[in-house]
Amino acid sequence: MSTGTPDQKPAVLFVCVHNAGRSQMAAGFLRAIAGDRIDVFSAGSEPADQVNQVAVAAMHEVGIDIVGQTPAILTTDAVRNADVVITMGCGDACPVFPGKRYEDWELSDPAGLPIEDVRPIRDDVRGRVERLVATLV
Repeated sequence: MSTGTPDQKPAVLFVCVHNAGRSQMAAGFLRAIAGDRIDVFSAGSEPADQVNQVAVAAMHEVGIDIVGQTPAILTTDAVRNADVVITMGCGDACPVFPGKRYEDWELSDPAGLPIEDVRPIRDDVRGRVERLVATLV
């Protein structure tokens, strides 16, 4: 089942506070798994200056490169343009529009954690993204 119209790909927006760890890992997995079948975006309510380097390393271990990604500020337009909005610990910072599919993924924040503690978060994100893809394509 696709949330996009027949001639339009569904768009997924991942949102976390800093757009440096969880949302970047989720976007990386979704791009790798879905390819060009789904438009992928990520943003943060208070974006960091750069992507969490431990998250980058954890993703590199599974063959996904997120090193070139840059944290972005969450905008109302980003939410408006998404079919599915996945929030990860950003509370009420995300605007709500009717007709959108919203999910809140409770995931630990990898900020400041060693790679040994980021790997289980990464693996949890991968499983959630795989289940999400199954509902969209």
